[in-house]
Amino acid sequence: MDKGRLDYFRQKLLDELRRHTENVRENQATALEMVAIDDGVKDTVDMSLHDVNQEIALRLGERESQNVADVDQALMRIDEGSYGICVRCEKLIDERRLEALPTARYDAQCQSIIEASQDTDEHATL
Repeated sequence: MDKGRLDYFRQKLLDELRRHTENVRENQATALEMVAIDDGVKDTVDMSLHDVNQEIALRLGERESQNVADVDQALMRIDEGSYGICVRCEKLIDERRLEALPTARYDAQCQSIIEASQDTDEHATL
């Protein structure tokens, strides 16, 4: 991949990093606010709803933190010169895939093989 395209993807990743980092901060703040809220109501339904909302906020924070780590790894691959190369088969990852998913570590074929071998309905690995 030429330098211009690498610079383009680096900027795209940096923009994602800023967005995900801000989301992590917001989710952490929301979770902390939920811990601090005590309106004196101790109804079990209210407490359950509060717990569910707090769990959702924490999980969103975890997901965003994973996104930050994925972006960091992609930026490291740019620095190392391995960005855009499948870590499984070492073939080039199609730029259309990188455009859609700049943190992609696998080409589409390897990604399909990995997902088929996992045999789950979970979200795709990167």
